[in-house]
Amino acid sequence: MRRCVLAALAAGALTLPGGAFLQPGAARADDVRLSQQDVLRTLDVDDAWQLTKGAGVTVAVLDSGVDPDHRDLAGSVVTGRDFTTGANPRGVQPVRLHGTYMASLIAGHGHGPDGADGIIGVAPEARVLSVRVILEDEEPGFRTFNSDARYEGVVAKGIRYAVDHGAEVVNLSLSKDMPTEDERAAIRYAISKGVVLVAAAGNDGAGKQTAPYSYPAAIPGVISVAAVTSTLRRASFSNRNSSVMVAAPGVDVLGAGPGDEYWVGRGTSQATALVSGIAALIKSRHPRMSPALVAQALTSSPARKGPYNTGTGFGVVNAYRALSVAATLARHRAVASGAGVLNPARPLRTAAGGQEPIVVVRRDTGAILLYGGIALAAFAGSGAGLAVLLVLARRASRREREDDALPPAPWPSRLPT
Repeated sequence: MRRCVLAALAAGALTLPGGAFLQPGAARADDVRLSQQDVLRTLDVDDAWQLTKGAGVTVAVLDSGVDPDHRDLAGSVVTGRDFTTGANPRGVQPVRLHGTYMASLIAGHGHGPDGADGIIGVAPEARVLSVRVILEDEEPGFRTFNSDARYEGVVAKGIRYAVDHGAEVVNLSLSKDMPTEDERAAIRYAISKGVVLVAAAGNDGAGKQTAPYSYPAAIPGVISVAAVTSTLRRASFSNRNSSVMVAAPGVDVLGAGPGDEYWVGRGTSQATALVSGIAALIKSRHPRMSPALVAQALTSSPARKGPYNTGTGFGVVNAYRALSVAATLARHRAVASGAGVLNPARPLRTAAGGQEPIVVVRRDTGAILLYGGIALAAFAGSGAGLAVLLVLARRASRREREDDALPPAPWPSRLPT
């Protein structure tokens, strides 16, 4: 089974898992930050950074691996387990391009004086846990990885590993044609632990009114992300289906690559990483907020309000507005409290005097059927009586019409004596 849905090859570009189209950039690092401004402005991160930059949050990047030595990520990356071991020939080093790129959009902190050069991520103070679960298509073990049954469950294993190693957010900039039961179980496990999962909606949308569903994005509980252009319209390649929850920029997005390089590309992968960064900001402010409430904050954040649509979901996310909504949600409890409220963690007890805490009314179903039958019979009888009255009324009316139609009686010629 194919593990990654790959978009069509673009001229002069490299196609990667999750459908990212990347081209190497020759720009200087300071030009990189300038080129990021449109994306950062769209997400309104400057205002969001007045509240938090993601400190204390770990985002697991389940991908092709992250270069921990890139100057814009140095010190922020923990290299976790590689679940693709054995697919590449012995001694071959992983490329780690796609994973580094996604990690930089989430938690890049730049470099140079005050970190003013290079890539700045949406949550620049967050940590990255790199978990390798895919190979890039130019790696020699790519075919083996995609065909060997040993690697069928790597995504599920990667999710569980990330949860067990402290991740509060899991970024899944990858896509598959079909889900597995292990993946569904791993997602349930993550959500039960309060972990937010964000995944790419996929890049098979070109020329299609409704694109195929992509997994794990389409699994309930996962935040599915579509890509938009600089004009905030759905990118032509972005999948359009009812699993899409929100959208983010996914065209001409700059990111970091291994060896202090910079790349520009497009895809729902990039959009997903940006949304994961906003989720990290929310979890930084509200560590105990449930995944469902984080999703609600994201879906309530778009500045352009409109009806839900399958192309961009509830709209393009806004980091500052998402934090504002999250602050409102955080003031409410998921469980009621106060006098007279039962603790759901405690069993029901019989009150003093033997009365149950909730009075149960037990109805006599036999009597209900009897009285119901009598009522129906009475209704039927009244209906029959009404019908008889209507028939009699019609007959009387007919007789009156017949009498009016008779000729008048002749007048007598002489009076009787």
